[in-house]
Amino acid sequence: MNSKFIVSWFIVAVVILGGLWYVGKNNVSVTSLATTPDQSSQLVTDFVLYDFGTISMRDGLVKKEFLLTNSTESEVTLTGLYTSCMCTAANVVQIDGEKIGPFGMQGMDSFAPRLREALAPGESRSIEVVYNPNAHGPAGVGPVDRFVTVQDSTGVSVFEIKAMVTP
Repeated sequence: MNSKFIVSWFIVAVVILGGLWYVGKNNVSVTSLATTPDQSSQLVTDFVLYDFGTISMRDGLVKKEFLLTNSTESEVTLTGLYTSCMCTAANVVQIDGEKIGPFGMQGMDSFAPRLREALAPGESRSIEVVYNPNAHGPAGVGPVDRFVTVQDSTGVSVFEIKAMVTP
């Protein structure tokens, strides 16, 4: 009787995990907010969270751009950009399309350029976030939650990316 109980629980666990995997498969979602909540920056952003859904290690890098807009009546200067993990990089995309970066994990990226990007009132810049699902090797399979922090002369903005990494 004890072995039947264990087998039954194993089957239930497999069905539940399979159902969760199926529901989360390729489920891309975006959270849109007018401003960055619980953050100190005066810059306005289009999104603070982007979920890539299910991504495969064999497909390589994935990218998402977040738009920052200076809604103040004064110039705001971007002074710092860093990520929460070395598997994630970020670039500032200038008006002409040129990129400043890449910037990585704070304290781990000694070759990052100095950031002093001024935004006039009403001006915008994109922050390109690049996630490498292969950075952690086979141990990197599963849910991923990474953050990108932008420091500016008025405070801080934080962006979040999520994904479910498969082999």
